[in-house]
Order: sequence, then C-alpha cells, then structure tokens
Amino acid sequence: MLTVPIRQLGEPERTAVERILDADPYAGAQIAERVAAHGLNWWRSDGRIYGYEPARRVESLIWSGAHLVPVGATPAATAAFADLLGAEPRICSSIIGRSEAVLDLWSRLGGHWGPARDVRPNQPLLVTDRDPLVRPDPSVRLARSHEVDQLFPAAVAMYTEEVGVSPLLDDGGRGYRRRIAELVKGKRAYARFAGDQVIFKAELAIITRRTTQVQGVWVHPDYRGRGLATAAMAAVVSDALRRVAPTVSLYVNDYNKAARQVYQRCGFVSAGSFATVLF
Repeated sequence: MLTVPIRQLGEPERTAVERILDADPYAGAQIAERVAAHGLNWWRSDGRIYGYEPARRVESLIWSGAHLVPVGATPAATAAFADLLGAEPRICSSIIGRSEAVLDLWSRLGGHWGPARDVRPNQPLLVTDRDPLVRPDPSVRLARSHEVDQLFPAAVAMYTEEVGVSPLLDDGGRGYRRRIAELVKGKRAYARFAGDQVIFKAELAIITRRTTQVQGVWVHPDYRGRGLATAAMAAVVSDALRRVAPTVSLYVNDYNKAARQVYQRCGFVSAGSFATVLF
C-alpha cells in the first residue's frame, strides 16, 4: 500500500496548484497552460497532476501524461513521486523539468522503466523580458494557413535533428502535422521564406499569462553560418513580447554553442537548468 503523502489533485486544489506554478513560471509553463485550458479534472485533459502533501499543504507537483514534468519538487517529493510512478508502466515519452528533479527522478525510475534513448542532463533555461538590441529581421513573420504544407517539411527536419527520431514514424506524421497546423492557426508559428522554401522557423509552443516558451527553432542547413538566426530570433522575441506574454523563455542543449550565442545576442539570461530524459 502506498504510504507516501501523494494524491491526485482536482479543482478543489486549483489555488494550491496555481501557487506552485506561479513560484516557478518557466519550469511550470507546460502545466500552467493545460490547467488554464482544461482545469484540473483529469478526464478533460491528457494527463493527471499529482501533489506531494506531507503536512496537509501541497508542496510539489508532477504532471503525468505524454511527458512527465515535476515542478517545485524537493528531494523528498521526487522520492515519493518515483515510488508512485515506478509501480506503474511508463506512459510518458520524456521527463522534462528542472535538472535536479529530473535527474533524481530518473535515478529512481530507471530500474523500473528500462533504458532511456537519450539523457540530456544540462539544458540552460533562458529568459528575456525586453526587446532585443539586435534589429529584428523584417522578413520573419507569422506563417499563414495556406503555408502549412511548406512549413511541415521544415518542422519534420527540425524535430528529427533535435529529438533523434522522425515524427513520421508513428502515424505517418498526421498527428504532428495537425500540431503544426494548430500552431499556425493560433498565430504561434513564425517563418522566413526564400521563395517557397522555409529557411527559418520557430514556434511559441507554450503560452501562459507569465511567459511564452519558444521551441522548434531551426535554420535551413544551406543558410547556417550567415548570421541569419540572430535577427530572426529577435523578430520572434519582439513580436511575442508585444503580442503574447510579458516574458519569452526557452531551453537549449548545452553543447549547442551556436544557438546559445544567438540567444545571448537577443538578450536572454539564465534562469537555471533543465534536463530531459527521452524514451
């Protein structure tokens, strides 16, 4: 019998959940967006939120769905979450969040869930709340609905390069294409075109009242090394701050020095470190 102080949270705990998410708005952005959209009734969303509550007060959260995302997780909380989750089959495709919590979780869950495909232990988490000093590229704009077919191959190339597997494997890419189309429809997808070819792209994958998280940043291989990315990212940041949220955040692999230099030039500063475990 599970004796650790963990339980699934619902609407009565919404205030407590939002308190924890507000305390770390960047690590908790993915959960905050889902809570704002669907509330805390698990059957209305695609995952469940568990709370660690050692003294009748929720202290830490974990989202369990397609991704496993801890927020505000102390060592005691990660140990308790691992006890709960290790007794069940793995349903997530990744574990994402603050490095300390993710790596602690994985050290405890690895024996139950088998080997990971990749572990990225240090992904700098970066944030900005001001317009870049770099002049934005005026050719970078929101993609339009009739351009999804042009954007999709670039998105597949980015995903395959970044994640290490193709998004076309599971269902021929139908689900991933729907996601790209949703981002375009929601005015979250940016692109620069050279003729009919996408040469830069980025998306606002997550939007909350506190931040928007940029993902999917990609430059066509033929255009890399030309300084295109800095001005392109400056355009994304400027528009996102003006139109969407008070801060822009992202995380990047520590070994991607070129990307880190781009983000630094665009005014991003450190907000800690993420880690990702990929299955």
